[in-house]
Amino acid sequence: MSYTYATLGDLKKGSYIVIDGEPCRIVDYSTAKTGKHGSAKAHVVAIGVFSGQKKTLVAPVDTRVQIPMIEKRVAQVIADLGGSVQLMDLESYETFEVEKPVDEPEIANSLKTGVNVEYWLIMGKPKIVRLRS
Repeated sequence: MSYTYATLGDLKKGSYIVIDGEPCRIVDYSTAKTGKHGSAKAHVVAIGVFSGQKKTLVAPVDTRVQIPMIEKRVAQVIADLGGSVQLMDLESYETFEVEKPVDEPEIANSLKTGVNVEYWLIMGKPKIVRLRS
């Protein structure tokens, strides 16, 4: 299982949530006070980690939502394959292919053979986050 559960009221701006099966980072979070009928509502605006699409969620604050488990790991670039790179995990020595980060051109341009990178394994899918020195 690559996610855990939390209530919507426990989340805040900057945390992660799964919306429509995609892990997203919360960029805006607001609550509306309780009304005459029912509980307080939370309005969440999030950006997809892999797609970059904006997603919204409006639900009661006591709703249970999925929180993605994020493993932070270090790997070395083995080969530049154009739009993606081949990485080798420095703990397990496993090799795999990852797309270059489109939203971060300075990282994508710095991905050369032999460079160490930090990548996050989010719901079984890798994403390069930053360069390691």
